Amino acid sequence: MESPGVLAEKESKNGEATVCSNAGESGENSQGNEWNRGDIDGLFCPICMEAWTTTGDHHVWKSTLKDVRKLFASRVVAIDGESQKRIQSLEAKCISLDKKNAVLIKKEAEWKKEEAEWKKREALLQRELHQLKEKTIYLEHLLDVKPRTLGHPPSMGGYCVPSLGSPFSAIPLRKRCILIGVHLLILLCQNLGSEFNGQGPFILQKELGVDGARLFDIDASSKIILMTRRLQGLGGVHVLTKISLVAPYTRQDISLPTGSKAVRDLHICPSDGSLSLFASLGKKLSVLTKINNFILAYDLPAPAWSCSWDLNGSHQIYAGLQNGSLVVFDMRQTARPLEFVNGLTSNPVHTIYSLHNSTLPSGVTAVLSASSAGIFQWNFVGSEERLSKKLLFNSFEGDLLFWRLAIKEQCISLAYCPSSDDIIASFRPRIDNSNKMAYSQHLLTPAIGQGVQGSHVHLKRFGSNCYQKLAVTCANVNDVRLPRSAVMNIESHGCLFASGDELTGELVLQELPSFTVIQHLKLRKQPIYDVKYVHDVDGGLLGCLCDDILQLYGNHALK
Repeated sequence: MESPGVLAEKESKNGEATVCSNAGESGENSQGNEWNRGDIDGLFCPICMEAWTTTGDHHVWKSTLKDVRKLFASRVVAIDGESQKRIQSLEAKCISLDKKNAVLIKKEAEWKKEEAEWKKREALLQRELHQLKEKTIYLEHLLDVKPRTLGHPPSMGGYCVPSLGSPFSAIPLRKRCILIGVHLLILLCQNLGSEFNGQGPFILQKELGVDGARLFDIDASSKIILMTRRLQGLGGVHVLTKISLVAPYTRQDISLPTGSKAVRDLHICPSDGSLSLFASLGKKLSVLTKINNFILAYDLPAPAWSCSWDLNGSHQIYAGLQNGSLVVFDMRQTARPLEFVNGLTSNPVHTIYSLHNSTLPSGVTAVLSASSAGIFQWNFVGSEERLSKKLLFNSFEGDLLFWRLAIKEQCISLAYCPSSDDIIASFRPRIDNSNKMAYSQHLLTPAIGQGVQGSHVHLKRFGSNCYQKLAVTCANVNDVRLPRSAVMNIESHGCLFASGDELTGELVLQELPSFTVIQHLKLRKQPIYDVKYVHDVDGGLLGCLCDDILQLYGNHALK
């Protein structure tokens, strides 16, 4: 066995080292002798105390300092020279690739940033292109309508609607743009020289703050506004609010019948204003008196979306249901409905109007209703003949009038003027069936939506079941909500159409049947929830209900 201590000592003296191979034995022959430590140091094995010899178990082995270092050095793996060179080359390549990768990552980030900017710019250009295309289509439509009407007296007081195969489309685009510009200049000059002398027929008279209001109606004779509201902070309680139009504009809240939920439509009786009719989502059709008492509350098989008084008598009322059905009640008979009609479609009846029976057969009443599928006319027989014939449209097909003016469009609004029999139906592109329940006219938390390209169609009623389509115009309508509009018959000025413009946020007044814009009414807020017009001896009053604000406009031309 090799001894480091002895080797080190030997190296310090004569460069030799000793090795002991019998470390387990003791030196008995050295016992009993007294030795000087300095004399025997290095002569005996320090482990077994045997003397060193030149041969045998205890012998002296010569070594150098270099040999000792190799003896105690750690094992080192020898590397092949070629492999070492290859490793060094690969390491250099890795470093180079890392540098290139860093440069590429930096360039990729810059490219992604530039790509995002280009995509943003492309989307902006696409949007501008779409708007320009819509404007071009609209202007081409205007320019196509004008030559057909200028120089020729309009038939039945209306303008012809151009066909799709118009010769205007064959004109080169550059010439079309010039013609459109000339046409717009002509329209501008016509508007400047209109009968209103550049001033619209309506001026703002009053603004009323009405939190949570969604619907309203005006009683011109009593100077009262009745509206539906949803109170804040009370769990969404729905109430009616009566507001006086005479200073100091007192208000009174009226609780709805139990289970009524949100009111979807309301109308004050047009004959005397003593009663008010309400249709609610709680499957209720209610009648309110002038002293704020509910005298009737009919139970309906489905939520009610619309209601109407009969224009030919104060006893009959109508309700349009969410499942597309139509219900007729006689207030003198409270036990059951007078008539119940299943709709041809399951689309909610969002609008309903009673028609004058001056042009109808004796004992027949008619109702005009609208759903997303189109417009319907329902003819009902008088009570004295109800046993023999319930519904005329079941007897012969001609008594049921159903329009679907465009397969790819849906009817979203219907406005009717009883005094002139003018009808305006509004349309927008048809939405997907999966989103059918997304749109609403006055939901508890209505979706705002955005403006899309739609259309207004002017219809004129002649006789009992005859209608003529007079004109069509493009319109900016909401893509989700069901808007409200109004047709106003102003003496000495003809009929005007009031509707909201979703892009400009204005209430636009258009002259019928040309749809010429005569006034833009600025609104304080958006969206428009309801539009109503009433006429009395003091003049016309146009109301527009926006978000928490009711703006009232007076017709100074009649005062």
